[in-house]
Amino acid sequence: MARILLVDDEKIARTLYGDYLTAAQHTVTAVASVAEAKAALAAERYDAVVTDLILLGGDGMEVLRHVRERYPGVEVVVITGLDKVDPAVRAIQNGAVEYLVKPVAPEALQHAVHRALTTRELMRENASLRRHVALLEAGQRIATTLDRERLAQVTLGALETMTEASAVLLLERDSPSGFRIHGARGLSSDAQEALATALAERLSGSRAPGEVTGLEVPASRVFTFPALEADVVMGHAVLFFHREPPDSLAESACYLTRNWALALRNLGRFAAVEDLAYVDDLTRLFNTRYLHLVLDREAHDSLQMQRPFSLLFLDLDRFKSINDTHGHLVGSKLLVEAARVVKGCVRDHDVVARYGGDEYVVLLRGTDSGGALKVAERIRRTMETHQFLAREGLSLKLTTCIGVASFPEHARDKAMLLDLSDRAMYRGKRGSRNVVYIAAQDLEATPAERRQGATG
Repeated sequence: MARILLVDDEKIARTLYGDYLTAAQHTVTAVASVAEAKAALAAERYDAVVTDLILLGGDGMEVLRHVRERYPGVEVVVITGLDKVDPAVRAIQNGAVEYLVKPVAPEALQHAVHRALTTRELMRENASLRRHVALLEAGQRIATTLDRERLAQVTLGALETMTEASAVLLLERDSPSGFRIHGARGLSSDAQEALATALAERLSGSRAPGEVTGLEVPASRVFTFPALEADVVMGHAVLFFHREPPDSLAESACYLTRNWALALRNLGRFAAVEDLAYVDDLTRLFNTRYLHLVLDREAHDSLQMQRPFSLLFLDLDRFKSINDTHGHLVGSKLLVEAARVVKGCVRDHDVVARYGGDEYVVLLRGTDSGGALKVAERIRRTMETHQFLAREGLSLKLTTCIGVASFPEHARDKAMLLDLSDRAMYRGKRGSRNVVYIAAQDLEATPAERRQGATG
């Protein structure tokens, strides 16, 4: 039924207990010392260990500790001639499943070993159940992630944890025969690029998991798992191992990569819908719907993390005269070019939105009023010196007024922040134009009629 290692320095005891266990249909290996026990454990797989507590050249506690440290899942039964409480307590505290006092009856030993094997099986089942629950939860987290950067991190973390991989590389398909790096963990940037190039041709037509050889990497074994969604290969997960992978590798990796493929498909669909819902048709900037969403999120994060952010409210000067002189088609092209100029003056993670007509709003993440004034001035100078529609032979000049308001310095809710930045901008419109103003509580409100239509 099971393989049992019996450790006792008395030959009679080894023979007697060995006969008891053999009668119960177990396969028994009997040794006399701690050293022999360690050698036997290293050479063969055992289901349980039965050891005397007192041994020549050591004791059963050393055997017990060695098994618990090196061979998890192997249960230990301790036998001793000492009818005392302290040794029993120490043995149980160190992980023994049963403690027997000599003389041991056949039924008692057989029952103890049976209990040890039952405990081992229950622990295995519990571990398997926990692993499957963890795998299910990890798959759900991957499949429901709709942010590309976060998706990479969630997938990498799940694969690294559930497969015990030393390193992970995610290659997302970007053409019928090409891949791009979606994310990596445990690999240098240079190694990522080299591996992506080396694997591109091998994986171009691959639709099944497999082991990869011949790669110059510090790993003993490398495996690839395709991310399949409705028979379409969305990418490949490449797993690197310094040691032998777990038996559950294929099950875990295939399940997680299927969920990664589903998330990639959902990400593409969501991006298409998001593009329609949150992007301005003309300038391809974000629209006011998206601006309000990101403002809500940024205000919440700012209060939680004590991190400021700022708004720039821009209005183009005398834009109406350009429409009247050159026509609305030229005016529309100018709005598109102005959007590109503004985006070129801010960071990638800042948000630029078309607020309506010839108005734009810029959200500067992690930026206080001092930093926002510098960015606003950079935008104002760039707009002032830029030659608009030069390719069309027009080379038009255009300036802008910019209002600056910061959270939480000037306001602690998005409506007031927008209003104050708008008022600061309007102060410039009433004055010299081509200017930057910062928010203040006593600024004049923007006229209702100007908010209802385009101005200049």
